[in-house]
Amino acid sequence: MALFIVQLLTGLANAMFLFLVASGLSLIFGVTRIVNFAHGSFYMLAAYLASSLAAALPLGPASFYAAVVLAPLGVALLGGLIEVCLLRRIYRAPELYQVLLTFAVVLVIGDAVKFFWGTENRTGPSPPGLSGSVPILGQLFPTYDLAILLLGPLLALGLWWVLHRTRWGILIRAATSDREMVGALGVNQAWLFTGVFVLGTWLAGLAGALQMPRVALTTVMDSTVIVETFVVVVIGGMGSAFGALLGAVLIGVLQAFGILWLPREFQLAIIFILMAAVLILRPWGLLGRPETESGTAGEALRREVGGRLRPPRWVWAGILLALMVLPSLLPTFYVWVLVEILAFALFAGSLQLLVGTGGMLSFGHAAYFGLGAYGAALLMKQAALPMPVAFLLAPLVAATAALFFGAFCVRLSGVYFAMLTLAFAQIAFAVVHQWYDFTGGDNGILGVWPAASLAAPVRYYYLALLAAVCGLSALWRVTGSPFGYTLRAARDHPRRCQAVGVNVRSHRLLAFGVAGFFAGLGGAVFAFAKGSVFPDYLSMPMSVQSLVMVLLGGIHALAGAPVGAAVYKLLDIVITKYTGYWQAVLGGILVFLVVAFPHGLVGFVQARWARMRASLG
Repeated sequence: MALFIVQLLTGLANAMFLFLVASGLSLIFGVTRIVNFAHGSFYMLAAYLASSLAAALPLGPASFYAAVVLAPLGVALLGGLIEVCLLRRIYRAPELYQVLLTFAVVLVIGDAVKFFWGTENRTGPSPPGLSGSVPILGQLFPTYDLAILLLGPLLALGLWWVLHRTRWGILIRAATSDREMVGALGVNQAWLFTGVFVLGTWLAGLAGALQMPRVALTTVMDSTVIVETFVVVVIGGMGSAFGALLGAVLIGVLQAFGILWLPREFQLAIIFILMAAVLILRPWGLLGRPETESGTAGEALRREVGGRLRPPRWVWAGILLALMVLPSLLPTFYVWVLVEILAFALFAGSLQLLVGTGGMLSFGHAAYFGLGAYGAALLMKQAALPMPVAFLLAPLVAATAALFFGAFCVRLSGVYFAMLTLAFAQIAFAVVHQWYDFTGGDNGILGVWPAASLAAPVRYYYLALLAAVCGLSALWRVTGSPFGYTLRAARDHPRRCQAVGVNVRSHRLLAFGVAGFFAGLGGAVFAFAKGSVFPDYLSMPMSVQSLVMVLLGGIHALAGAPVGAAVYKLLDIVITKYTGYWQAVLGGILVFLVVAFPHGLVGFVQARWARMRASLG
């Protein structure tokens, strides 16, 4: 009984931190409709900043508490500057480009932390007067955690007072329900958005500063907390601050007892299983409200840009000829770089079918890329199949998983669809990460090399080129077929399609399976190029990278996928060559590209082409 009580209190203490981060993210999404991937970065930055302030301030024991107050304020100020200088510029752009911009902020803040504080793990100072433990039923419980249990409800009450007893809070709640109506009533939406963003980042910063003495400060703590925060927000309800409190309590307690009671293989997956169950049974969360047709994440995908650019066949023939000749002109290193670009082109091209053609925003597409890679590795290692056979069967593994997960996902739309794809991807990631007996766990699977006849870099390159050309050609055929046009119609007018007898769910499910197949093909190409597979191939950052590639090239053109993949990979290589802080430089370049080319590089060319044709009559 004593162990049960202490474990419950531990879960509730963890829940208080999750609540602070999740309530900020939920408010930001509710008002601005931005899925802010940088929210975890503000949490991390505040933790590091508070640690330094606590050591530098000449206030004696009070330095710790002054740092806890000042660090969130500094982070909130930074959040306000980012919103005013960057996000405000692209509010009229498709919402996916806001996702890309927040990802760029993640890269910049991540390298800024490494520059100022280094890459070594750090330990925060102990809180004066709250160090040590107190006995509870014979079990020791940290005094600081007990203080957090008292502080958390007070902060929740303070947030409730702001949202329900102040005019600004009433405007926030009104904007969460109908921001267009709030704007029509004369409210300055720009400053309302800025204020909410500042409040949200302050809450994330406060959680990071308070967490400082409890956990090791690492440069990857942002990615860990943002995934858990998404789970909490989805369970509680997107846009509901107090849904975030309920979700945080559920997740905190579930994690605390899951460590004791669940098999290792399911300890990471359990919270995502709960997230998926909530999305399937009650998509808008426990305390959220159903999303209206307007303002969904898929809405931004409906706007085509410019005219369709159809280069003559000789252009494609020239590109193919260049790709065939390049390996003989390049060093071996760059041949392997081209192989990676081809793998990512398939990965991004398959996602473009979902996002651009089908209007289905996926935050978990890396699951099928990773399952294709693991399928190839396991078929060769565990089933002892020849490499060519494993290579051909691996996409079927990914497609099977895509059809299974997709059967649940296509029941939803908008941001709920996106979050369910994330939930299933994280379930797959967690199982792969912890199933040591079968997948090797976080050690991965090594020795996944091509057959002897394909071991030479140039030979394997031509196999990858064949796979990419066939895969992208097939995707191009799909998007230009009656099926592809039906997907577009379902994207733009789902109710009209249903009214004329189109089975929208079946079309979307088939698209999901096709996208999973070609993502798996890209994963197989990547696995044999690297000679190993790891759980990171299924991770959320990999899914975000695929979105970045699609958005860089352009959502509505299949050619945007390989262009985006090539640009992203080449930027990575060139920047890494000259600086160790390549993520910050890449993030800055992404910010420039989003602001200068809000519809992607290919979208920019399409718009120019349309204007030129219009001017020529």
